[in-house]
Amino acid sequence: MKFIIIGLGNFGAWIGENLTTSGHEVIGVDLSMTKVDAMKDKITHVMKMDTTDIQALKTLPLKDTDAVIVAIGEDVGASIMTTALLKQLKVKRIIGRVISPLHETVISAIGIDEVVHPEQETAERWSKKLDMKGVVESFNITGQYNIIETKTPLKYVDKTIGECEIREKYKLNIITILRTESKESIFGFEKTVKNAVGVVNSDTIIQGDDILVLFGHIHDLKSFIEDNA
Repeated sequence: MKFIIIGLGNFGAWIGENLTTSGHEVIGVDLSMTKVDAMKDKITHVMKMDTTDIQALKTLPLKDTDAVIVAIGEDVGASIMTTALLKQLKVKRIIGRVISPLHETVISAIGIDEVVHPEQETAERWSKKLDMKGVVESFNITGQYNIIETKTPLKYVDKTIGECEIREKYKLNIITILRTESKESIFGFEKTVKNAVGVVNSDTIIQGDDILVLFGHIHDLKSFIEDNA
């Protein structure tokens, strides 16, 4: 897939680098030459550009791009102007980063497809991790439904998923299981990585150091965590 990321601050740079690493073609754009130079070896293509100039925007391959991500954070005016121009140029999918309620109101009024709140989403994820002891990671899906990663309670070790009856007792689904292993980094240090075992079934045996990836309602997830604390 092809993406254009406008704004190479921390958020835009992180997305651009990860999409490039995943094999996608990414064009990173920023008004700052310093930021452009910093990402030239990490993103497929980078360029310095004032995206509030419609003539400059027209030089980008907008029609051949799967999505344009407006990741400008600090300069709200530039973010709004860039988004409005992209809409005017009939870009098929625009994703906008917002940093305040007013920013979101204006961006949404322009009629873009998706709005991202990176700071808010990170704060919500961390608050859920801190709120539920034993949770390794938390991802909001929609409304009150979440996916969490949690360490395996001792009572489930060496049992099959079917024998644990987590679905029957807590109305939760085990999506997969993560198992950790040590690998040597490029600097020669040992680091721990998590690997998914793939699709699990009722016969999958849970091991002692497994991390369970659970999906369900937040209240059911909390009940599971509290019962197995």
